[in-house]
Amino acid sequence: MSIPLKYAVVEREHRYLVAGVPDGVVVTRDIVDRYVTGTRLRLREVREPDGIVTRKLGQKVRLDEGPAEVACTNFYLDDAEWEVLAALPGRHLRKRRHIVERDGLRVAIDEHEDGTLVAEIDDGDQPSTLVPDWLDIVHDVTDDESWTGGSLAS
Repeated sequence: MSIPLKYAVVEREHRYLVAGVPDGVVVTRDIVDRYVTGTRLRLREVREPDGIVTRKLGQKVRLDEGPAEVACTNFYLDDAEWEVLAALPGRHLRKRRHIVERDGLRVAIDEHEDGTLVAEIDDGDQPSTLVPDWLDIVHDVTDDESWTGGSLAS
């Protein structure tokens, strides 16, 4: 079965466990993800440093066998929609996302509640292996299902 991508954005991400947050953080956001039980749906609440809150419903569909390439579709929610959908059963993942911009690259570093740091590099339209030398990589977890948000949620 082919996957219709008319409204989806394809994400090709590489993920790495890293030893620290590098210099160059331009913004830090608090994120709570809720993975809706039995679905490919995720509710996400993002809190900006200035207090603005964005809530959205997303669907991620795998394009191949691994977690590195997914088609993502998002809908932005108002308070009433959020309240209805947040009542659905699901697992949570809380993290603080540091956006690092250096040498023309943008890297998201997710700091999980246990202190684990996972860097995500979005490769855009084409797969890439570009990794900045300033990123202190401990291990490449791009193809490791246990390091996806849905697997880390509890």
